[in-house]
Amino acid sequence: MSDPKELYQQVILEHNKKPRNFGKLEPCSHHAHGLNPLCGDDIELTLVVENDRITDIKFSGHGCAISQASSSLMTVNVKGKSVAEAEIIAAQFREMIRGDLDPSKDQNALGKLSLFQGVKDLPSRVKCAVLPWATLQSAVKGEVITSTE
Repeated sequence: MSDPKELYQQVILEHNKKPRNFGKLEPCSHHAHGLNPLCGDDIELTLVVENDRITDIKFSGHGCAISQASSSLMTVNVKGKSVAEAEIIAAQFREMIRGDLDPSKDQNALGKLSLFQGVKDLPSRVKCAVLPWATLQSAVKGEVITSTE
């Protein structure tokens, strides 16, 4: 399994088929609704932030495999992190998707998220991958809705 494209496809399909942290948290301390009107991605994030740490996070909604897998992997990667750490990961993810960060040269916190680096070559899918991250940033800022438009 040394082909990065094959691994990317396998991870996307796995997280789309069996998303991690899918559902809603009630009660939650933070929430936001994210929309990508171009392709119909629609997600809702609910979080519990205690002492500036994301102690729990879930997402719900529907969309393409890329947005669902990105949402799933995002929740796995930010759960247990401080809000500041989650914001750094979100910024690094966005930089990678834009082609401004090469995870193979920069040993950062992206881990499996680096599998999404190929999305930068699919301009119509960039917003799909970024939507959950933009929604997370909105939620921690107290904004209840975000859009990729």
